[in-house]
Amino acid sequence: MAEKLTNYDPAEDLGSDEAIAVFMAEAFQTNDVAYISHALGVVARAKGMAQIASQTGLSREQLYRSFSAKGNPTLKTTLAVMKALGVQLTTKASAAA
Repeated sequence: MAEKLTNYDPAEDLGSDEAIAVFMAEAFQTNDVAYISHALGVVARAKGMAQIASQTGLSREQLYRSFSAKGNPTLKTTLAVMKALGVQLTTKASAAA
């Protein structure tokens, strides 16, 4: 008998701020801009896109479009969403400078 597969939505497993922080930290470690953008979209969906839209002043449609697989959010949008999510972007000196 063949197994029935279902779609997995990682947003369903991001129920705490700690889980979100770990998820985003791992996304940033990839250095893949598209994946980081996608991860922010996943976190925004986990928190509630309507709530994030309200906090950022952006429309839900704009957020969905910006953080879709083909999206390319601006730095301004990215930082606004990160602020609304309670996620901070920090820097440190690279070992391979």
